[in-house]
Amino acid sequence: MATWIFLRGLTRESRHWGEFVDQFQQALPYQTVVTLDLAGNGRLNHQRSASRVEDMVADCRLQLALRHIAPPYHLLAMSLGAMVAVAWAQLQPQEVAAQVLINTSLRPFSPFYQRLRPANYGPLLRLLLFGAAPQNSERAILHMTSRGGHETVLSSWLALRHTHPVARLNALRQLLAAVRYAAPADPPRMPTLLFGSAQDQLVSVQCTLALARQWACNYHIHPDAGHDLALDAGPWLAQQVREWLSGLTQNRPSVVVPPCRTSVLPASERLAGTILRQSCFKSG
Repeated sequence: MATWIFLRGLTRESRHWGEFVDQFQQALPYQTVVTLDLAGNGRLNHQRSASRVEDMVADCRLQLALRHIAPPYHLLAMSLGAMVAVAWAQLQPQEVAAQVLINTSLRPFSPFYQRLRPANYGPLLRLLLFGAAPQNSERAILHMTSRGGHETVLSSWLALRHTHPVARLNALRQLLAAVRYAAPADPPRMPTLLFGSAQDQLVSVQCTLALARQWACNYHIHPDAGHDLALDAGPWLAQQVREWLSGLTQNRPSVVVPPCRTSVLPASERLAGTILRQSCFKSG
């Protein structure tokens, strides 16, 4: 039985995983899932957010130690949380058995305009610096991160925001941590699986492809989902992790997907072909 540590992204908390925790445990019933909040988010919203990803790692390790949850860990993380996972695997490789990284963007492998798509610069700055009515803010975040029309989650997100609001300064400190973090050039020592979303409006899917090329590791690209892959395609995500983990536990050799190919959810053949062509062209 493996212990999985789930980490969310910028200003999001553990309860933003929503139904995905149950979907994951249905797909992998013999795994233990532990969801952590980064300082400043969720139940830790009274704390000051770290402005360095490495300090976020230290805080996560302390939380687990206080809860008497010992390594090794399997990490499943998205966006900023995935940066924390990468740093964790670099700083404490003996603690990380495997990692699954979702829609992350890492310096120096991708340019800034792919790590955060330009259309989001204005809206994000307005939200972080000036704020907005809670409903408008959460709706804007949903539209930036989801392509599934999940309007029903707005009420639960608003409730989370009401009970555990994230201070504006903490949001800015988390953004600073994401901007300044640089990942190691060398591939991780542990098995690593990458996920990207072709319809991600926040972070370009090219960031996942660039990381897969740099580290020569397995990856999957979902053709329809947005940045919040766990929300838009949770069952598919859990199933892909299950199949990958099964290969690891059975000691089957890892198969690395060539740089200009993607593994996608069966959908329209025309859409899949378009994604493949665009990925190969842009990956150059």
